[in-house]
Amino acid sequence: MKAIEIASPGGPEVLRWVDRPDPCAGVGEVLIRVAASGVNRPDVLQRKGLYPPPPGASDLPGLEVAGTVVAGDIDAMAAADLRLGDPVCALVAGGGYAELCAAPIAHCLPAPKGWSLDEAACLPETTFTVWSNVFDRAALQPGDWLLVHGGSSGIGVTAIQMAKAHGAKVIVTVGSAQKAAACLELGADHAINYRDSDFVAEIKRLTEDRGVDVILDMVAGSYVGRNLQCLADDGRAVVIAVQGGVKAEIDAGLVLRRRLTLSGSTLRARSAAFKAAIAKALRAQVWPWLEQGRVKPVIHQRFEARNASQAHTLMESNAHIGKLVLTW
Repeated sequence: MKAIEIASPGGPEVLRWVDRPDPCAGVGEVLIRVAASGVNRPDVLQRKGLYPPPPGASDLPGLEVAGTVVAGDIDAMAAADLRLGDPVCALVAGGGYAELCAAPIAHCLPAPKGWSLDEAACLPETTFTVWSNVFDRAALQPGDWLLVHGGSSGIGVTAIQMAKAHGAKVIVTVGSAQKAAACLELGADHAINYRDSDFVAEIKRLTEDRGVDVILDMVAGSYVGRNLQCLADDGRAVVIAVQGGVKAEIDAGLVLRRRLTLSGSTLRARSAAFKAAIAKALRAQVWPWLEQGRVKPVIHQRFEARNASQAHTLMESNAHIGKLVLTW
């Protein structure tokens, strides 16, 4: 099969178009002929040598794919009502940048009705992440205020739509007027350009000093302390990336007085059972939203897989709105 490997840690130019042996589906797995692969920030970190795959995972980058089932554990497939030829998308711990990819059956979901496979490839990493952190960990409720930093990112556009489908109110921070307009078009109630405004002051103004109930933060660094100032009583902030740095100074007294919760998580190294539970929840709760059109795909650009370096260059520029996809 053709694949994209990381020749050595470095810039986008180290992504190399190569021939690799076809993978085999193991017990409880299917083999997917990949139509499209999602491009995500962890892929960039892995390429730089900063985010190695967990033990036992493929060394190839790529955490989400969509395609058709061409082989697999027949008994496990039957138990999951999965058949050869079915269109699926899947969350994987690595190996997504390839023509063939082995995936745990429990981490596969049907391609939503009405969605192309290119569009379905945008779903696993973002929906698993948003559900795990915003809905499970932070327990977002209908009527709550959600603040999403990086609202125009792949995670951001998914969080906006899933939260709105759930009946929450959404505020996002973005870096340009164009990104603000895109987020508002997707349903965000308010968009704050952090280059022009202090988001802490704006949150207080927009919520009449109440604050937000949940924050999804992929920046960290100095944002952590500022996030606490944005939370309502009993508010919950979840950190999912550290693009702004790993160190922060916080007001612990504020945490005590307002009963705040600060937590964080990563997904890639979590257990197979943990990811399977998320997949089950997504199938029941989110997939109907997708098929009803309440959550829609947002693809900024598609790239032929052999041009993966161009996709990584665009991602690192932060100029995109929504997802980047490699097509095979």
